[in-house]
Amino acid sequence: MFLHLGSDTVVALEDVISINDYKLSRSVINRDFIQQMKDTNSIIDISGNQPKSFIVTKYKVYLSAISSMTLRKRADNLFYNED
Repeated sequence: MFLHLGSDTVVALEDVISINDYKLSRSVINRDFIQQMKDTNSIIDISGNQPKSFIVTKYKVYLSAISSMTLRKRADNLFYNED
């Protein structure tokens, strides 16, 4: 199953580690994490410079213009509807 993050970007649901509200990046630990990911070119910004969420995967961190709640609902629907 794949999770659509916006801007024609999808990731394998099994690779998603966490879906976070971008406002949480104001905390010191999240801000440091995001800065470290930027320094290592591990962030992909698909938000058009208006991030509402950041999605941590096994390989990259994505900044998305879609809210964390919407992405979480999409992920839950995919996960619980697998047969």
